[in-house]
Amino acid sequence: MKTLNDYTIILRPDDNGTFVAYVPAIKGCHAWGQNSEEARSELNHVFDMIQEEYLDEGKCLPDDVEIKVSYAS
Repeated sequence: MKTLNDYTIILRPDDNGTFVAYVPAIKGCHAWGQNSEEARSELNHVFDMIQEEYLDEGKCLPDDVEIKVSYAS
């Protein structure tokens, strides 16, 4: 069974001063928080709920995706 540690997690500041954490490989797997630690903690709960949904439907979680980072100048 896959865990959240098997996935690439993106953690970034959001426009309104909060933080967002998400797993690009899993649709809907994202969470917000007042700081990066809170967003990451909330992501754990979201991942657990999504994993349970996949198990209930008899489906496997998707494989991780490769992420390229680029910076705009």
